[in-house]
Parts: sequence; structure tokens; C-alpha cells
Amino acid sequence: MKPRTGFKVFRTIALTVVVLSLVAPLIWMVAASFKTNVDIYDSAKALVFTPTLDNYGTVLQQANYVQFIVNSLWVAFAATALSLLLGVPAAYSMSRFNMRKSALVVLMARVIPGVSLLVPWYYVFSNLRMVGGFSVLILSHMFVSLPLIVYIMMGFFDGLPEELEEAALVDGLTHIGAFRRITLPLSVPGIATAGILSFIFSWNNFMFALVLSGADTKTLPVAIFDFVGYASIDWGGLMAATTVVTLPIMVIALFVQRYIVSGLTAGATKG
Repeated sequence: MKPRTGFKVFRTIALTVVVLSLVAPLIWMVAASFKTNVDIYDSAKALVFTPTLDNYGTVLQQANYVQFIVNSLWVAFAATALSLLLGVPAAYSMSRFNMRKSALVVLMARVIPGVSLLVPWYYVFSNLRMVGGFSVLILSHMFVSLPLIVYIMMGFFDGLPEELEEAALVDGLTHIGAFRRITLPLSVPGIATAGILSFIFSWNNFMFALVLSGADTKTLPVAIFDFVGYASIDWGGLMAATTVVTLPIMVIALFVQRYIVSGLTAGATKG
């Protein structure tokens, strides 16, 4: 066997093992969502079983998960939109005016563990009577989304040629006008990438919503925890609820993955 052929065989086997290790838990999750709790514990019915939709009926009807889906969508969209509104101009200013120290301070928020802020946040927001509302959830999600957007967009703006803006300034535009008419339309791929990643974070966030949400503002990741009881776990309902949370994000990721890659690599080179 030639060395190159041996490498191809090894690569194929390695990729197969990696893909199976990643996909197998997802397949088991989806399959378990169509099983009863008795079938889930029965190893003989791991592959051959009688499917049931009772778990999804529990999730979508009895557990009021439609409201939790609406809550998650509202928090994710609002946090992403506000983070983009603040983060894109901030990233442009930091990139064009060499505000590297300010950028470092903003990016430090990505290093601070979110759990270390939950107690101070809860104390402050409870005194302001904001705990349990959507506003506190949106603000807490922006704490991570905003630095993420600034980080991505700074690299994207660094890769855009400054000569285009200089030509716009010569033609009579102000810096704000050049940003709005020249730079902003060219940065749409980067904005889309930052927005998608920010939305995915907000959709999947559990820790902030667990502490700061209320009964009427509960999001999907927190609602899933209701299937875990003190004495038992409703595995069928838990897997159905997890599938409802996971599949929309997976579908979005599959359709927009090339845009995410192109947006992240667009700022890799300058000029």
C-alpha cells in the first residue's frame, strides 16, 4: 500500500469515528423522544420499538412549551438586535481609530466567568425590581453577545480597505456618512455572522435564565429542567423537549454555515 493511499484510509476512518461520536448522541436523543420511559430503559428496544408522539404532546400542549419558545425567540432576537446596534459602531470606531486598549477592556468580558456575576446581578436587579422580567434577561445575554460582536466585527473592519472611506471623504462625506453608505453595506457578511452566533448563544443560554427569569419569562433551556424531578426523570419528555430546542439551531447552522465561515475569514487578511 502506498503511503498516500494509507493516509487516505486513515483519514477516512478517523473522520468516520469523529462523525459517529458526534452524531450518535443526537440520533439516540431523537429516537428516545419517540419512546416511552419503559422502552428507553429496555436495551432490547434500542433500535426496534413502537414510536409514540405522547412525549411531544406533553411538551407542546400540557407543558406550555409554545410560550417558552416565544420567550426564547423574543429574548434572543432582542439581545442580538441591541448588541448589533451598539457593537457594530463600537467595533468600527475601535478599528479605525486604533482604540486597542478600549477593545481589550470590552473583550475582557469574554474572559470573566458568567457564574461569578450572577449573585451581584441578582442583588442589583432584585433591588430594582427587574428580576423575572424580559429586560433583565436581555441585558444579561448582551453581556456576552456584545463583546462577541465587537470581537468579530473588529477583525472584519480591519480587513476592509481604508481607501474606500478616504475616497468617500474626498467626495464630501463625513466619517459617519462614509460608515453608513460605504463601510456598513460591505460589512453585511460580518454582521450576519456575528448576529447568528449571538442568537445561538442566547437561544442556548441556561445559567442566566435559570436565576433571573420568572414563571412567565422562562426560556426553553430552563423549561427543560422541569422534567428532572427529585425522585425520577421523565426521559421521554426530556428528550422531546431537548429535540425541540436543538433541531431549530441545527437547521439554522446547516443552512448558514458557509456564511459563518466566509464572515469569520473575511477579516483574516487586510487590504
